Amino acid sequence: MAATTPTQISPLRQRMLDALQLRGMAPRTQETYVDAVSRLARHYHRSPELLSADEVQAYLLHLLRDRHLARASLNLYGCAFRFFYRTVLALDGEVFQIPLGPAPQALPEVLAREELARLFDAACHAKARSFLQLAYGTGLRVSELCHLRVEHIDSHADRMCVHVVQGKGAKDRLVPLSPDTLAVARAWWLVARPRSWLFGTLRDADQPLDIGMAQRWYRRACAHARITKRGGIHTLRHYVLRRTMSTH
Repeated sequence: MAATTPTQISPLRQRMLDALQLRGMAPRTQETYVDAVSRLARHYHRSPELLSADEVQAYLLHLLRDRHLARASLNLYGCAFRFFYRTVLALDGEVFQIPLGPAPQALPEVLAREELARLFDAACHAKARSFLQLAYGTGLRVSELCHLRVEHIDSHADRMCVHVVQGKGAKDRLVPLSPDTLAVARAWWLVARPRSWLFGTLRDADQPLDIGMAQRWYRRACAHARITKRGGIHTLRHYVLRRTMSTH
């Protein structure tokens, strides 16, 4: 897709955005898919609608062999290209083939209680510590926690929960909230007094926290706490999943 100014968008990009929105794709998915197709166009210096299936496959091989992308990341590019060529351009998938490969499923390395305590203590400031503790206590995806609004936390004693709006798959759901986790959220609210997003950006509290910033907080805390186990911030949500499974 051709580069555009912030106030201008190409008709082809708009077609893709319209198709993504029409099918209820999450904002993060829309951004990822459009970015993938834009990178493809920049690689060949041509509009993506002018590329052949062989060229698209060659680009995927470039990402795999030269850029050393993980299989899961490579498949994300492949899904974006399938959507663009099959849905937006309505090309025959049997003719315009974009292969996907199985992604290896590595189990996350769960942190011990002592490591969790060190992780939280090593957070660079109160905002980062509160975010990591809530990621652990609620089991929300990092994108869901970044887009959590104050009013989505229900603190009534008979129904303590978090209302996740438009989570993965554009679905709403209710997540139980323990008293300890609610206490963390309340303590952070007393410090920051957020009006809309529970975790807004530093420069503009009316904008939600960037996912990349949350991931950097986790990596920095791990480095300072000398935690070397594999996995990113998403590892924290596996604790809630594991506790939920152990009760059934």
